[in-house]
Amino acid sequence: MANEPIISLRGVTKTYGSGATAFQALKGVDLDVAEGDFVAVMGPSGSGKSTAMNILGCLDVPTSGSFRFKGLPVESLDRDQRALLRRRYLGFVFQGFNLLARTDALENVELPLLYRGEDKATRRSKAMATLERVGLRDWWDHTPAELSGGQQQRVAIARALVTNPDVLLADEPTGNLDSATSAEIMALMTELHREGITILMVTHEADIAAYAQTVVHFLDGLVERVDANGVSA
Repeated sequence: MANEPIISLRGVTKTYGSGATAFQALKGVDLDVAEGDFVAVMGPSGSGKSTAMNILGCLDVPTSGSFRFKGLPVESLDRDQRALLRRRYLGFVFQGFNLLARTDALENVELPLLYRGEDKATRRSKAMATLERVGLRDWWDHTPAELSGGQQQRVAIARALVTNPDVLLADEPTGNLDSATSAEIMALMTELHREGITILMVTHEADIAAYAQTVVHFLDGLVERVDANGVSA
């Protein structure tokens, strides 16, 4: 595990609007994420956790402060450079799966490779290998409507993994699943973490956060506390 954190936030603020209608979603967040960590992000609605995740995913930029990814000052990048960083280093998993309804599992997983301009044979090979990695090789030709919720989330995880990202960002990955299926998805996430992927996961559920090595609690636009293995750090 590297000594330098893969992600580092220092004094990060985010303000929406201006003047009397301005809302400060983040009020000076400091956070380090070590390479290979499994981090759960928790907090009530309006605590700033979603804003922080959008910044970490290079989908938004801080109003002030520093965000370094592998030592690179992300706040200094332009929109195209941030998009390149997303495509090369980050994978995203969403609560609602976000799969293309009329497209089979294999083609859904291929999508990030299509955006990267890889040829069809390479896309197919990588996508099939990634579906096998999440236990869905035999379901490659099924559309989302022909898959269970857990299978759809596995396809979504495969789509996030197919580019071999350094960091997996998961937003409520079990939010639409029953408890048994949630446990299956979290077992898969745990296995991915063991393989060396850094995972940041937003969740409202303490039993899901318990799978993580580190739990970051947001409150009122700040990091309230960080728990490591259940012990306040």
